[in-house]
Amino acid sequence: MLRIGLLILGLSLAVTGLVFLIQDKCSYQPFLIWGSILVIAVLFERWRYRRNEHDHDRQWQPTGEKFEDPETGQIMEVHYDPVSGERRYVKNSSPP
Repeated sequence: MLRIGLLILGLSLAVTGLVFLIQDKCSYQPFLIWGSILVIAVLFERWRYRRNEHDHDRQWQPTGEKFEDPETGQIMEVHYDPVSGERRYVKNSSPP
């Protein structure tokens, strides 16, 4: 919902700036610039931070490392993918 609202706001700013730019009112140029930046940022965020569809195909292996998450206080395990070298942190499934 927030994403849609930001897209609508960005598009309306960009269109307003474009209309006034066509009418030769240069003082509204920031509307076009900031509206375009907002639209691009919202679309880039969706593309950049999407989940990897191939995540379930990986061979995650536990490394034996465990730590307490300072935000939640939960014990986390470190898992490692030997193919990509990527690490991820999952909640400890075994009881203490």
